[in-house]
Amino acid sequence: MPDAARPEGRVLVIVPTYNEAENIAAIVGRVRAAVEDVHVLVADDNSPDGTGRLADELAAADDHVHVLHRAGKEGLGAAYLAGFRWGLDQGFDILVELDADGSHQPEQLPAVLSALADADMVKGSRWVPGGTVVNWPKSREVLSRGGNLWTQLMLGVPVKDATGGFNAFRADTLRGLGLDDVASAGYCFQVDLTWRALKAGYRVKEVPITFVEREFGTSKMSQRIVVEALLRTTWWGVKYRAQQLSRHVPGRRPAVSG
Repeated sequence: MPDAARPEGRVLVIVPTYNEAENIAAIVGRVRAAVEDVHVLVADDNSPDGTGRLADELAAADDHVHVLHRAGKEGLGAAYLAGFRWGLDQGFDILVELDADGSHQPEQLPAVLSALADADMVKGSRWVPGGTVVNWPKSREVLSRGGNLWTQLMLGVPVKDATGGFNAFRADTLRGLGLDDVASAGYCFQVDLTWRALKAGYRVKEVPITFVEREFGTSKMSQRIVVEALLRTTWWGVKYRAQQLSRHVPGRRPAVSG
């Protein structure tokens, strides 16, 4: 049965993929089992391992599974943006981000959707009470916690896991975020959307999740993605703090935020 507490409307779970042949069937099956009326969009970046072909087979067998074939690997953010546009064009009311590798547990999707009843964006959070990570080395946890603390300090966001990628949005929230201006990827993409939502006055809620390190395939996390997140967040933070200061300088016109 659909979760009675969640907002009404059609739900689309977007699963970006690049070389996820070992995971795609399992993750799509788990999503479909978790919430029976949910739709799944596999946004594949022309995976050379045949992920797109396997996704096509899943779609042929289930009219709630769809595939968006993209020309090549352009990054997580670009894949999600393409998925958002597809979902909005198709009239979905709720859109969800979910990793293909099983690190986000589809069984927790009902709780994430239910939290949208009194929110505009919901983030599955590893770092709120009740949240946890499984099979992570201590160095990875320190990196994630440190990155989120840096984001809180630089941007002043009251969110414990701004970099988390298990997110649900109302369609109207996405329409109000200025998606055409988003150019970030990876960790930074998630920070970007979260900060845009907060600046626009949307209600952002965190719910605890269990994050499990992938069993199959290769992680897409790279030093480039981490550096991009650090540099972009620092730059945004410098501009944000400068704008705050300018508002308190007598006789000076306030800077326009953006």
